[in-house]
Amino acid sequence: MKFQLKDIKLGVATAVTQIEGDDTNNTWYDWSQRGGVVDGSSPVVANQHYKLYRNDIDLMAELNIECYRFGLEWSRIEPQENCFDDDALKHYLDEVLYMKSKGIEPLLTFHHFTNPLWFERSGGWERKDSPSIFLRFVDKVLSVLGAHVNQYVTINEPNVYVTNGYFYGTWPPGKKKFSAVRRVMKNMTIAHIDAYNYVHQYRKNLGFQDTRVGFANHLRIFEAANNSLYSKTCAKLMEKMFQTSLTDAILTGKCRFPVPKVHRKVGKYYDFVGINYYTRSTVSGFADGVRKGAPVNDLGWEIYPEGIEILTKRMYNRYKAPIYITENGTCDKSDAFRCRYIYDHLLHIAQCGVPVERYYHWTFIDNFEWAEGQTAPFGLVALDFDTQQRTVRNSGRFYANIIANGGVTEEDYEKYVVPSLDGNKQ
Repeated sequence: MKFQLKDIKLGVATAVTQIEGDDTNNTWYDWSQRGGVVDGSSPVVANQHYKLYRNDIDLMAELNIECYRFGLEWSRIEPQENCFDDDALKHYLDEVLYMKSKGIEPLLTFHHFTNPLWFERSGGWERKDSPSIFLRFVDKVLSVLGAHVNQYVTINEPNVYVTNGYFYGTWPPGKKKFSAVRRVMKNMTIAHIDAYNYVHQYRKNLGFQDTRVGFANHLRIFEAANNSLYSKTCAKLMEKMFQTSLTDAILTGKCRFPVPKVHRKVGKYYDFVGINYYTRSTVSGFADGVRKGAPVNDLGWEIYPEGIEILTKRMYNRYKAPIYITENGTCDKSDAFRCRYIYDHLLHIAQCGVPVERYYHWTFIDNFEWAEGQTAPFGLVALDFDTQQRTVRNSGRFYANIIANGGVTEEDYEKYVVPSLDGNKQ
């Protein structure tokens, strides 16, 4: 039952708006005030990480975390259009330097679902000039952090952002318009390509040759619920519409429906392939579904560890670049099955036979989980939102041991995994 992990660094991932607290100038705080969060909470509380980042990084170091995917709050850095806050930039520099002093490698995310209110209210990612506005923000960040960070995620899960915000209307800005979906896809594709080139050139001018840039791509397995031609066709179309076309456009500039042509040179705009993986979709029509009898997490998402191996091989064979698992984790309030979830997914990574170089567990600590608010705990560390007390879960101890031992030992398998073998919900 034991296995080793070779040539891979293990870390954790967070999203800035989900953890920092106190900022009210972003779209998700505004959305919460308009009733868009199920429990009535807002990101104004979150983890108070903006104040407590040293405590959290100290705890990461105690848990042997090797790398940390973190973000920047655009609305703090540019609270008004083209007006930048030097104190906020210094804060993020201090945070980067502190994590590096603890031996933790940073992976910086520029955009993770949230926008400054001035940007959103002026049209946001539908604006024709949104890629240049985003590039201006990237430039300002690099002027402070460019010499200290060598790995970057431009945009997190643009497919999820577009689908929820512009097709279903369940996330800000709450639209349900396919023409808007296509505009935002186009602009985010341009934004990634331009930022990819710019970050490389900026750091090259500083004398650095070790820059890596990519994007964090939400990928899932789409399978037909039965052998009918209709179900199989729906599964293929959903996969194409949700992930395949946009992935190819962002990484190469090759645009196919539904992504409009972006007028950028076809090329290679990635140094790693970032995969956010959580679940499989079982398709019987043009809607998400869960396979009957499959184990699920607290949110009802199917737990399907085989999928991470399938997607990792698929993406490596297609794009021939190192793989970063930029997010992988599960919602498990009682920590009943998270150890098994981690074990099963890392085992599939260990045996996949392609170069997976980073694995970022989602997430480090329970947080404000977007539309689910404070009701969906994904953390290795439990959080009491009222007291802000942090408590390391058994899964956090297990993960720390995996890092320390370079894999899973028989002792840890018996201690942490065996008790959770029956923990998955049915």
